[in-house]
Amino acid sequence: MFNVLHIIHVHQNLTIRLSRETIRKAKLLAARRATSVSGLVTAHIEALASEEEAYERAKRQAIALLELPFRLGGGKVDRASLHDR
Repeated sequence: MFNVLHIIHVHQNLTIRLSRETIRKAKLLAARRATSVSGLVTAHIEALASEEEAYERAKRQAIALLELPFRLGGGKVDRASLHDR
């Protein structure tokens, strides 16, 4: 027996306000990349979201490393041995 996974992509319209020049540039870019303006915008938003997720993940990892004890490799030293030198 096979299990079939159906993925349904639901698209929703979004209205944005752009200057005529920006719209012209978007159409030219989309045409050069063989996509639509919607496809171009989607790709860029996905890339931005992915970058932000990666940044947040790296930030959490860095904070976790900072919370670990920092060891310089030396052993414990008592006050008397420091003054004996």
